[in-house]
Amino acid sequence: MKRSLKPFAATLLLLLWAGGACADSTRDAWAELRGERFEKNPGFVLPDNDPALPNVLIYGDSISIGYTQRVRENLKGEANVYRLYCNGGDSSSFIDKMSRMHSVMRDPKLDKPWTFQWDVVHFNVGLHDLKHVSEGRLDKKNGKQVSLIDTYKENLNKIIAYLQKLSPDAQLIFATTTPVPEGEPGRIAGDAAKYNAAALEVLRSHPEIAINDLYAFTKPNQARWWVEPGNVHYNGAGQKAQGDEVARIIREALDKKGEAQ
Repeated sequence: MKRSLKPFAATLLLLLWAGGACADSTRDAWAELRGERFEKNPGFVLPDNDPALPNVLIYGDSISIGYTQRVRENLKGEANVYRLYCNGGDSSSFIDKMSRMHSVMRDPKLDKPWTFQWDVVHFNVGLHDLKHVSEGRLDKKNGKQVSLIDTYKENLNKIIAYLQKLSPDAQLIFATTTPVPEGEPGRIAGDAAKYNAAALEVLRSHPEIAINDLYAFTKPNQARWWVEPGNVHYNGAGQKAQGDEVARIIREALDKKGEAQ
């Protein structure tokens, strides 16, 4: 006697529908987090998660936004590469932004997406800490510095504790802050080196955290890579080179984790 395939077909269709609905809900939640500002920026696209691959998170400011897509291109087929839904900003906002992202994307109403853990978290704060602001504008002459070095160090310690609790098995990678050029309107040339020294002082107590010295990598090429004199951002060549370097460092971390398992 032949068994009817109708119940099986109905079950399959239901599973496919449920999976599609869950994916749509996840994309909707991500779109709400990201907002319209970064809607067309490829760095903020929510990747399709391949459960067979490790999961990587990039947290950083506009410098990291510039190299995120290049990192994804380099690690295609090797890792699911995510980035924060917005500009990472200064160190005081790190935990709030991360907590919001995980709270929204783990909403039970979304059929529990993001049940995975981070395998690697590549993070940086600093460029927004050292800037001087007056009435919402960059102003190194009259403005107030966002975070003094002691506050920056305190925030870094809190960030590390948060990340180690959030993803205790993840390999953390701290990226040093890229250089500040002469003539930048709200930042003082040389401050990036000072803040990086403060960060490395904090990280000496955490030898388990890898360091990606993007400052040293970028500085010899800054004249060729800046979009224009006095601007902290980088042109296509700079973003490509930084993305290649970040991908290389992340790949090394993934390889070490694979060997240890």
